[in-house]
Amino acid sequence: MTARMPGIKPAALQRYAPWLTLALWYVALCFATRLVLWWKFGRAAQVGAGALLWIMPAGLIADAVQSLYLLAPLALFLWLCPDRWQRSGIMRGVLLAGAALWMFGMVFTAVTEYYFFEEFDSRFNLVSVDYLIYPTEVAGDMWAAYPVGRVAIGGALLACATAWIMRAPLTRGTRVVARFPARTPPLLLWAAAVALAIGAFSTNSLGWSTNRVANELAANGPSSFFRALRTSEIDYHALYATRDPAANHALLMSQLARGGGTWARTGGGRLERSFSARPAGLGKLNVILVSSESFGAEFSRLYGSERDWTPEFDRYAQQSLWFRHTYASGTRTVRGLEAITISMPPIPTESVVRRPGNENIATLGAVLRRHGYHTSFLYGGYGYFDDMNAFYSNNGYEVRDRNDLKVTPRFANIWGVADEDLFDMTLAHADELAASGQPFFIHVMTTSNHKPFTFRTGLESFGIRPSGGGRESGVRYADYAQGYFLREAAKHAWFGRTLFIIVADHGARVYGRQEIPLRTYEIPLLFYSPANVAPRRVDSLMTQMDIAPTLMGLLGLPYVAPWFGQDALNSPEQGRVAFFSHNHDVAMLRDGELTILGLQKQVLDKRYDAAGDSYDNNVPTDAAMNDLTIAYYQTAYELFKSHQYDLPAP
Repeated sequence: MTARMPGIKPAALQRYAPWLTLALWYVALCFATRLVLWWKFGRAAQVGAGALLWIMPAGLIADAVQSLYLLAPLALFLWLCPDRWQRSGIMRGVLLAGAALWMFGMVFTAVTEYYFFEEFDSRFNLVSVDYLIYPTEVAGDMWAAYPVGRVAIGGALLACATAWIMRAPLTRGTRVVARFPARTPPLLLWAAAVALAIGAFSTNSLGWSTNRVANELAANGPSSFFRALRTSEIDYHALYATRDPAANHALLMSQLARGGGTWARTGGGRLERSFSARPAGLGKLNVILVSSESFGAEFSRLYGSERDWTPEFDRYAQQSLWFRHTYASGTRTVRGLEAITISMPPIPTESVVRRPGNENIATLGAVLRRHGYHTSFLYGGYGYFDDMNAFYSNNGYEVRDRNDLKVTPRFANIWGVADEDLFDMTLAHADELAASGQPFFIHVMTTSNHKPFTFRTGLESFGIRPSGGGRESGVRYADYAQGYFLREAAKHAWFGRTLFIIVADHGARVYGRQEIPLRTYEIPLLFYSPANVAPRRVDSLMTQMDIAPTLMGLLGLPYVAPWFGQDALNSPEQGRVAFFSHNHDVAMLRDGELTILGLQKQVLDKRYDAAGDSYDNNVPTDAAMNDLTIAYYQTAYELFKSHQYDLPAP
């Protein structure tokens, strides 16, 4: 060893034996974790065994780099610790205890990665960052939904046993003398390795595959988490493809004009359209919009699923204006709320609902208030989560959440009260507003279809188990509660003058090997008002972003707004667009063509076959499609950041 590193004494190298031992142990743990993730999830995403020939070496490099960062405190400690402390019996105990504690943390993290990958087909990403901001809900959810106690006990026993077995290399440095000058060169080598890693290696440096899951397997979990933490609020222009703002503006004016209306304000990059009243519109109906947690189309027989978990939705959809091909904008509740409320593409990487500067913007509620509506946002949990209360209250909505429930709920868990209780609160609130004679718009956000999937007893005959029923019980309960709400609403005097909208906030989970796995974004959507809306099936493309302009067109009320969505009932079907976000990537779909924008200004083109859920990655670059995609996302970002996504003065 001395011959390989001239000038470095063997004793100095032994001083760092605990660091090297833990680094090798960490790489081995990550190797085993990666194999387990591939076996359990990678194969289902078409990551064949042959892909391991590059995934495992790439992962080895990623894990070795991450060990440089994770063990940095230990390296600095071993460098600075005086010999007389280092060679004491107390230090041997400290090293063994510290190693056991660190190993426990890494084992617990590896098991957490397994469950996260099971849910999201991904290493730690923005979802994990967002959830850690709300430790009460997340800790409660994890404790109820996962075997946290058993994992902690098992991990602690494994860590202690491993540290004891490895006690010889872990304490080897406590039996040698390595003066400060002698132990500095190895530290400098470590520092050089860290500097090289910082300058030349990023989390996704070795993500070479067109299969998203394969790239996730090759990555390191903690590294992915810290990358998400660093980039949760970023400068769009620095990291995403851009074009000349004036060219973007002209392109969007041409695209949006297809949906009708006349231009109101276009100076300074604005894109505000004015729509006249429609004589055949429904008029000032009350509107209750339900955003149903994780209520994906994959559970509805009406959407082709064999699971048939949504009989209530399916029954009401056939009595409604039912949209057969609807997409969510993202995989988080805040993305769904953003698209529904402000009709804006999901600018990377954070939702407008959680961004600073989101006050007094052009929400659906703001437009309806111009017509005398009272607007409210109701949530079954505590609305500080994801800044929902702050966003809606700062934009003129009356906000009510779990704190405002006047009666003892039928059932509640860490995420909120049961959907039935939330709907009872909605009915009571609608009664109050109807008594005032003012039309109302109530946006309801449910919570029950969420881990830990616990529910009240008495619903077993509907396939809803109080606990242990998993996603099936969650979807069945959400569907049951929606049916309960519509049946109860029919008993109220205001029912005949009310339009109900039921839509998912997002699908149940992300799965698939593509950067943007579109099948997981399909969601149910219906507009129900038996006295006012004739049953009809709409097969053209529809998105959450289109709900606000479609609603205003259906009501026939005049309005001015900078919305990017289109009235799905009164705009050409050919050339319609849908927008998606997944972690740091964003995309646009048009007539089967998909353009994806990623970090480092990446632009990818694919062709998507919705019927077969298949992708053709070998397509020529479509410059016009790329330009339009960039125009949408860049302009949306610039309008929001410059506080120009607002309504003109009345």
